[in-house]
Amino acid sequence: MPILNSAEEAKGRIAEWRHHIHENPGILYDVEHTAAFVAEKLRAFGCDDVVEGIGKTGLVGLIHGRSGPGGRTIGMRADMDALPIHEESGKPWASKTDGKMHACGHDGHTAMLLGAAEHLAATRNFDGTIAVIFQPAEEGGAGGKAMVDDGMMERFGIAEVYGMHNFPGIPVGQFAICSGAIMAATDEFKITITGRGGHAAMPHETVDPITCGAAMVQSLQTIVARNADPMANLVVSVTQFHAGDAYNVIPATATIVGTIRTLDKELRDLGEQRMRDIAAAIAQAHGASVEIDFRSGYPVTYNHADQTGFAIDVASAVVGPENVDTNMTAVMGGEDFSYMLEERPGAFIAVGNGDTAGLHHPAYDFSDEVIPYGVSYWVALAEKALPASQDAKAA
Repeated sequence: MPILNSAEEAKGRIAEWRHHIHENPGILYDVEHTAAFVAEKLRAFGCDDVVEGIGKTGLVGLIHGRSGPGGRTIGMRADMDALPIHEESGKPWASKTDGKMHACGHDGHTAMLLGAAEHLAATRNFDGTIAVIFQPAEEGGAGGKAMVDDGMMERFGIAEVYGMHNFPGIPVGQFAICSGAIMAATDEFKITITGRGGHAAMPHETVDPITCGAAMVQSLQTIVARNADPMANLVVSVTQFHAGDAYNVIPATATIVGTIRTLDKELRDLGEQRMRDIAAAIAQAHGASVEIDFRSGYPVTYNHADQTGFAIDVASAVVGPENVDTNMTAVMGGEDFSYMLEERPGAFIAVGNGDTAGLHHPAYDFSDEVIPYGVSYWVALAEKALPASQDAKAA
């Protein structure tokens, strides 16, 4: 099936839903306004069940096919939360709350899945059940994990789960995907160096944590340059260095903060261990002590082979195989859909957002031109994953 005529016709109405969500952003789990808006729409569409409060403020809508309850259940997920960014898009539907904006397109993801839910609830051209999943707190709050930990997969009998994210730089009307790792594990570290402070005119009487920390920052880069396979994917970035507050005082402590991004567990373990070894050795060499706080973040977003092939078939049916990149380069950003893919087989696909500002940029805005493609993908996925029997079609 190509782009649905109904999706093209409904584009303006679905865009209005997106604009409403965009104007009223919520951060992390504080998405009550969006969740209530979604729940109201799902009930109006005639979804068979709408269950709120999963993973704190997440919700799931169930749509049974023509044969009624029973059979397989396929999950389709959208995220609802915004970011703590001051919006500079200049759009008429810009955020009404200063310091909060939909800078990652979750408003578009939610609106497209709502559009698909409306179509599927009206046509029910499938057997089994579709679970439309609306998730909070993707942006650092692990809302996907919260929904999984709340028993979502078991409660609704979800057999497979699929996700979608817009990507600026990919033309509108195109999709991209790859099998295996598609987005990185995202770990964070905080290194606290304790030396001995003193007067800047008498450095020989101090143990300078700034000199020690500078050596650490330089040496941490050797994890990528000298410890990892050059063909492997590893990022080590120091993003903060805090020390002192006076021009004539050598402080007693310094703090280094950063992130490690990897695409496989072995490399993830290597990055952590080498970071610990380097920090400890350099601190000892400078006569300082060190404390390391390492926080494991989102795991690798890993697309399962069979489900990736299926997603490719679905996207190709919608936009043509020439508009589906099946060998997308993995992205070193993180995505908590990874927790759902650890629990059930599935696939995460990128949909083009065109030549727009980048994700997490204050001038970013989701392109409404993407809406028919996203809605058509979700509908095609449902109908191909759960094809209606001839008896059900006749009925």
